[in-house]
Amino acid sequence: MSDREKRQPETLDTARMASTMYDAASRVTAKQDEKAPRSSSKAEIAERSIRVQAERIDLAQESAALVSAGSVGATVSFTGYCRDEDGRLSALELEHYPGMAERAIGAILDEAAERWPLLSIRAVHRYGLVKPGEEIVFVGCASAHRQAAFEAAEFVMDFMKSKAPFWKREHLADGSVGGWVESKATDEAAGDRWHRL
Repeated sequence: MSDREKRQPETLDTARMASTMYDAASRVTAKQDEKAPRSSSKAEIAERSIRVQAERIDLAQESAALVSAGSVGATVSFTGYCRDEDGRLSALELEHYPGMAERAIGAILDEAAERWPLLSIRAVHRYGLVKPGEEIVFVGCASAHRQAAFEAAEFVMDFMKSKAPFWKREHLADGSVGGWVESKATDEAAGDRWHRL
């Protein structure tokens, strides 16, 4: 068994995991530059950026990059942080499938661009060991009007939480390593509500 296979989450249903990754990745039909313009039925996106990285996220830089044109009237960003779970947690270990994670996030961003008239959209997700108080994920959306930016950012986060191929394992304050964290029913429900809208 390879080191990669040993590190895979034992508690995940492999068929469900593969199906989720295939569904998300199959919506991206061609490899495209992450910064290339995307066209949608509602708007031409001026800028689209996706990164998966081990390094800390420069939140000021990401927020500033959302405003790339004078037509931007509103930006909305979300930053998710690692919690210490009342002192129980020393770090979260995040694993992903390189390439596939970016494609899955790209498919989510493309769907947001089809639903809302966005001028710019950005997503950055970390992997590796993330300590309490450090950022895990950043999502930012820019539009001419605030409602589109708010809704698109919420949509992207709801789907990244449940559909992007990332796995979390707890590293505990007592020095032990916990199991892989199962997805929550509330995360799935958050994504499901968008199918009704």
